[in-house]
Amino acid sequence: MDDDYQFEDAETTVNNDSSVEKEGEDASTSAFSEGGAYSPGRNNGGQYADELFSKKINAKFRTFYVDLKQSSNGKFVKISEKSHGRKSTIMMDAEDISEMINALQEVQGKL
Repeated sequence: MDDDYQFEDAETTVNNDSSVEKEGEDASTSAFSEGGAYSPGRNNGGQYADELFSKKINAKFRTFYVDLKQSSNGKFVKISEKSHGRKSTIMMDAEDISEMINALQEVQGKL
């Protein structure tokens, strides 16, 4: 099962037209391109959160992104899944991540 997953850092790039996209995404699917331009390192008037870290996980038929972001309300974790052209996302405050990690480790122990 370990062979099914490949971990790598997702690269974030700024295009000449000020849009931002992650490696493997075009501007139409990038979360940053929705609603206008994104300026790295700035909160853009509260409309977007700053991305502090991103990890990409390639599975057999899915791609997962685990992002650490910061907004005016504080840090939060965003986990996104892309599969067959669909995207699902969950978000949680940074202070809740330890409980989530503990739950995942408990599940892993039962595999």
